[in-house]
Amino acid sequence: MSAGSGVEEFLDWLVLERGRAPRTCEAYRRDLSGYCEALAARGRSPETASEEDVLAHLRNLQSRGMAPASVKRTMTAVRTFHQFLVVDGLRDDDPCSHVELPRVPTGVPKALSEAEMDAILDAVNGVDRVSRRDRAMLEVLYGTGMRISELVGMSLNDVDMGESIVQVVGKGQKERVLPLGRCAHEALAAWFVPAGRGEMEPERWASRHDQEAVWLNQRGRRLSRQGAWGMVKKRAQQVGLGARVSPHVFRHSCATHMLDHGADIRAVQELLGHASISTTQVYTMVSKEKLWEAYRAAHPRAVLNR
Repeated sequence: MSAGSGVEEFLDWLVLERGRAPRTCEAYRRDLSGYCEALAARGRSPETASEEDVLAHLRNLQSRGMAPASVKRTMTAVRTFHQFLVVDGLRDDDPCSHVELPRVPTGVPKALSEAEMDAILDAVNGVDRVSRRDRAMLEVLYGTGMRISELVGMSLNDVDMGESIVQVVGKGQKERVLPLGRCAHEALAAWFVPAGRGEMEPERWASRHDQEAVWLNQRGRRLSRQGAWGMVKKRAQQVGLGARVSPHVFRHSCATHMLDHGADIRAVQELLGHASISTTQVYTMVSKEKLWEAYRAAHPRAVLNR
């Protein structure tokens, strides 16, 4: 990347002005590094790139067999970067203005059935400190639909057990307050006791960040995203669902089951922290499929030649 490419200024702007997470900025950095290298090979820079240069990069990504979602993410980074260059006065025109982003097939989230979710949760029934923690984490994930990053980011002062609510910080540093249902509340209460979290507390805290954490690892440190992800997979594997389950499946299942039971879609949107209702509407596709399955199975005139 050339020193005058404006990439670092763009990344700083993403953090300071748009509130993007560090992980998002790192992904943008990788995408734009590849873009700038491709431009350099054509004797161009971000300041001199033409629409044809942008299209050439798009075609190259597609020819390498990159997944459509990854191509779209990369080209979104390129397009946003060029918009920034225009606003910042580093170039007068936007070479991406007429470049269409590739379409990504909409996939229906693979939610677990309620019975499968119950099987995972019921299998974590010990009273040792790890079992108490894992059960509480799984109940909170399923009960609130929060993201895994929001879960591991929870601190003690974010939880109000008296009101049965928890405050989380989501994408774009947006805060929202989520209700804790009975099962999640009871599991958290069982974790917030000397035999639970108390047994994982170290004699001396490594940092205030660890001391304030809701979830601790065996060393008395704040549980990492990777640690939480591994726990979910491990517990799912215990009941033969490891291949189908990730933390995000808990989020999918929460939304799908709520809609199956008649929840208003805007309430689910608020719970999940979706900026657009169109994102939440993906889950209604799952509920419609279940409705048709039930209709075909039960209505005497739904299927011919019974």
